[in-house]
Amino acid sequence: MHPTLRTLGRRIQLTTKDTNKGYYKGNRTGSMGSHTKYGTYKIDYNKVRTYVVPDLEGFQLTPFVTRKLEISRGQYEGYRLGPLSGEHYLKMWKAENGDT
Repeated sequence: MHPTLRTLGRRIQLTTKDTNKGYYKGNRTGSMGSHTKYGTYKIDYNKVRTYVVPDLEGFQLTPFVTRKLEISRGQYEGYRLGPLSGEHYLKMWKAENGDT
């Protein structure tokens, strides 16, 4: 038995399209534990990702949602650019929240 010429020169990347059922490539997230011989999964808490959230006290940026919002459904009169216009939204945002 001889290898084909295609596999002699370089390593071919294995993709899910090259194989049949049962091949799962993964998404590079890494493992957070290990499988036991009994078929269960044991989590290693030294491998678990923890995210440090910075202190946001005095943070200057605000989300694009105002706390003064009044729900008005279906009332679009007076919108020259349409109800979903980004330009109109930014004008309303500056009018309600100022230049913060």
